[in-house]
Amino acid sequence: MELEGKRVLVTGGAVRVGRALALGAAQAGADVVIHYGHSAGPAHEVKAEIERLGRRAYLLQADLSQPGQAEQLIAEAFKLGPLFALVNSAAIFEAVGWAETDRASWERHMQINLTAPFFLSQAFGRLLPQDAQGRIVNILDWRALRPGVDHLPYTISKTGLAAVTQALAQALAPRITVNGLALGSILPPSDGGDLETPILRVPAHRWARLEEVQQTLVFLLSGPDYITGEIIHIDGGRHLVP
Repeated sequence: MELEGKRVLVTGGAVRVGRALALGAAQAGADVVIHYGHSAGPAHEVKAEIERLGRRAYLLQADLSQPGQAEQLIAEAFKLGPLFALVNSAAIFEAVGWAETDRASWERHMQINLTAPFFLSQAFGRLLPQDAQGRIVNILDWRALRPGVDHLPYTISKTGLAAVTQALAQALAPRITVNGLALGSILPPSDGGDLETPILRVPAHRWARLEEVQQTLVFLLSGPDYITGEIIHIDGGRHLVP
């Protein structure tokens, strides 16, 4: 129970990877604050599952596309009690190439995937007591370190978040570590799309197992605090292949 007695906020913790991260933190002993935007039903389901594990779970709603709600979310989380860690998982992922990118899609991705995590992290750093230690983990994508022209607004927003990760690791040291997880093929498409094409160029020749993502998150939340500014790829080696 590496995280027993600690409280972790997971943004986007109601669905898909965020849900797995929230459950992984709970399985490691943490009490979890589950942020959701519009997925109230799934959020209540995750809360119940965490409580069945014997841990405390809390729900907080915030629309991270709206300015100011990131800071308000952190303030509400601290009102629940001491907060040890922030996991910036909430994101949108739209198949928009460079030619199709318009101002609305660009700004939507930047606000949710980049701006909100920055201001969440800034507020976390300001509200964490001066005598406390904390941790931030940003959920990235292998594309962030190998940007291309597909999913352009998404990719650029995650590239920016990789830079924020390394900048904040310096700005928030030594009290707060800031690291990133760059994910690859973790979950099949929610629309039931093609399962084979996404892993054709993955050296591991398979999809990830959710427990592998959970284990790496728990390592960054409970492991050495001498690790900061690091971005760990969980992509089966996909970032190595042109």
